[in-house]
Amino acid sequence: MLGSLVSNSMEQTTKILLSLTPAEVAVLKEGINFLRNKTDGTSYILYKNADTLRACRNMCKHQGGLFIKDIEDLTKTHVRCTKHNWKLDVSTMKYVNPPDSFCQDELVVEPDADNGLMLIELHPPNPWDVEPRKPEDLAFGEVMVTYLTHACMDLKLGDKRMVFDPWLIGPAFARGWWLLHEPPRDWLKRLCNADLIYISHMHSDHLSYPTLKKIAERKPDIPIYVGKTERPVFWYLDQSGIKLTNINIVPFGIWKQVDQNLRFMILMDGVHPEMDTCIIVEYKGHKILNTVDCTRPNGGKLPGNVDLMMSDFAGGASGFPMTFKEWKAQFIKTERKKLLNYKAQLVADLKPKIYCPFAGYFVEAHPSDSYIKNTNLKNDPDELNRLIKKKSNGVSTWTPKPGAILDLARVLRDPTDSMGIVDPPAGTHIFKDSWDFTLYLNTLGSAVDHEIFLYPSWVKEYYLWAGFKGYDLVIRVIETDDDFNPLPGGFNYLVDFLDLSFPAEKPNRDFPYEEIKARVNVIRHVVVHGLLWDDLYIGFQTRLQRDPDIYHHQFWNHFQIKLPLVPPDWKHFLTQQTRT
Repeated sequence: MLGSLVSNSMEQTTKILLSLTPAEVAVLKEGINFLRNKTDGTSYILYKNADTLRACRNMCKHQGGLFIKDIEDLTKTHVRCTKHNWKLDVSTMKYVNPPDSFCQDELVVEPDADNGLMLIELHPPNPWDVEPRKPEDLAFGEVMVTYLTHACMDLKLGDKRMVFDPWLIGPAFARGWWLLHEPPRDWLKRLCNADLIYISHMHSDHLSYPTLKKIAERKPDIPIYVGKTERPVFWYLDQSGIKLTNINIVPFGIWKQVDQNLRFMILMDGVHPEMDTCIIVEYKGHKILNTVDCTRPNGGKLPGNVDLMMSDFAGGASGFPMTFKEWKAQFIKTERKKLLNYKAQLVADLKPKIYCPFAGYFVEAHPSDSYIKNTNLKNDPDELNRLIKKKSNGVSTWTPKPGAILDLARVLRDPTDSMGIVDPPAGTHIFKDSWDFTLYLNTLGSAVDHEIFLYPSWVKEYYLWAGFKGYDLVIRVIETDDDFNPLPGGFNYLVDFLDLSFPAEKPNRDFPYEEIKARVNVIRHVVVHGLLWDDLYIGFQTRLQRDPDIYHHQFWNHFQIKLPLVPPDWKHFLTQQTRT
């Protein structure tokens, strides 16, 4: 039996995903059982012991990978994802790699009237189905989407203009990422003419303070909208000195009405709900879905009747297991290929009328990062679009160039209309060939000689402020030059997070160990301003070695998301030092 139990459209529904006959139940073994729905091929995992039946989809919460048996597991309760080696303990439905991190979404296991079993999925109502609107006819030129750079789109929606994620100048992640594309010359005018700006999350390739500074100088009251994440998107605004006076925090899953024709809804990420968001923009019943950087946007539950879908595609951020014991070129190639297939499958599942790969046009441009640039290759958007064409008959694709314009009405009417997508004029400067390195590196370097670094006790002060402890991990931080050579006279210290101590030598016990070599100008900038460690980690400003080579989720999650909102009180610290 396979079917649905459906109630009122705006109430929770239940769906029977798989039914097992009494004979099939009788042959279930103790431990892990892999099951498949013969009708649609969907795979499930059922765990059985004397007291418990637990079940879930055979789909990793990270990027939808398939689980298989973990042959290294002695408990016989673990499965391993074939994509990124995430491991799930199905007896608890908690991930053990990354340790102390996520929980798997469970299915309900219920007996049926014939002593069989049913796997049931509970479905909360789709928030975008509140007050549904039928698509209306659009005039040519009524909805125009202009690509600027990276994840920044300029949307004309009737008489309103909306901009996504403006990063138009300067680097992201301290000095690690630089814009690949040269933005249109009128980019600042475009941003200041916007009626509203959506910023998806606090990563600096989406929340660009150098760009926002330019906007604030001209239009400080421009309306900016962000999702109500656990970590406030604009937590650093007061420290930045940038005067933006109209920031609006929007709850998830609620339509925000702009005018009678235009509304939008911000949704959270299923893997990183404390930080990442995505957005549905609806104009006259036509939906534009921007999933941005979400790993599993809205937990994988998204509207299917979408006219234009945008998503990231490139890969290229740092992360486990990309430690610097060695760079594995084949591993990188494999990971990028998996990401391409994941994105192509997502598009195939959602079936938007038009798909655009964006939010991946960056480059490690600084000469000192040439090794990263040449080794950590990104996906090609055209390759993704070709793959989508193979998987998804009828989906039009658009690889954007700075200043290119998509007329939604024209493309919906006729995807082959030569006026549907207008490329920039011939001779337009598409790719950047110069960046103002000096200006931004000087800004970072100003922290190197800060007075706190005259006193070694800043180390204790900083990590006490950070507040992470009670976790069995020892790190060694080594300050380096641009080439990651230990800096003569630089700091080299240990932190034992089990009791938050600062030993001179490694502790006399078995413990996980992580060595972090960090460029001195970046790590001191992060320390002085109390910034999140994304600047160090995602921007390749560190070289990491782990023993054993596992990703310590609690540690990195704390330093990348959960640091205090108020920076260290260095003035008080210096006062204490001078008194002693």
